[in-house]
Amino acid sequence: MPVLFDFGHTMNIKLAENFRAVFYAPFYATHALGLFQQKGVSITLLESASPGAGIAELARGNIDVMWGGPLRVIKERDQFAQTAGSLVAFCEVAAKDPFFLLRRAQAQPFTLKDLLKLRFASVSEVPTPWLCLQQDLRDAGIDPLAISRVGDRSMQDNLDALKRGELDVIQVFEPYASMALMQTGFEIAHAANQRGYTAYTTFISTAEGMQRHQPAFEAMMQAIEQFKPWLAAQGPGELARLVKPFYPQLSLELLTHCLTRYHAAGLWTCRRAVSRQGFARLAASMFDSGYITQPAHYEACVAECAYE
Repeated sequence: MPVLFDFGHTMNIKLAENFRAVFYAPFYATHALGLFQQKGVSITLLESASPGAGIAELARGNIDVMWGGPLRVIKERDQFAQTAGSLVAFCEVAAKDPFFLLRRAQAQPFTLKDLLKLRFASVSEVPTPWLCLQQDLRDAGIDPLAISRVGDRSMQDNLDALKRGELDVIQVFEPYASMALMQTGFEIAHAANQRGYTAYTTFISTAEGMQRHQPAFEAMMQAIEQFKPWLAAQGPGELARLVKPFYPQLSLELLTHCLTRYHAAGLWTCRRAVSRQGFARLAASMFDSGYITQPAHYEACVAECAYE
């Protein structure tokens, strides 16, 4: 069932979430704070059947905008000629990689080269984390194909296997990292956010949709930009309390740990412009991994209103 936010009556927008992830908290907070309402936008928030499913709904005209990874915009541009129905990204929210490498706590420092001799499992639910980690490996002089990798299990399955001692290192995002760290004997071996900007989450619409909904999208960008100063003033603990209804399966304590870690990492920029540096990093990860067949161009994938 859709969640209806009756935030006004001037502009009505159907917005699809990508999936219910902890690092998407700024989107939910912007709703809960009434910031869209203050800008005169009424938002109907629709769930997606699976990560990326909103892309098809955009093409059918069933939604006006979604949030998700610019990876999907870049992939479409690689596959199809650019038209009025082509996807474009705007308004960056998550500007860094939210994934971690998790292992059992030990005294020996971890380096990415250790993955050559360890039992490792990457994320299977979405493509971006492993594509970006492959680029980190190449930067460290490591051939990703030289790593023995489990790539077809869920993060929960991999966490269970790590606890049983069947895996040495797993790739996860929150809440799985904090779920393990709240127990004894586990640690974050590597945080992907340390590489710096990587374009991870933006709004996505079509070129035609950008023109048709220009006033509403402008208002939505302004609303998102109001979240950052709110977070700076209130802190991640208050953010956790605000968005807790969106994560009923997580305790407030666990959610607070998750959001505190992401806030400390500087994960969220919440601004209209999409980082050119972050876009370039994502695009290079996709191209060098063979996920796209030609280099991606910023101006072909990002809406003009969101140029940095």
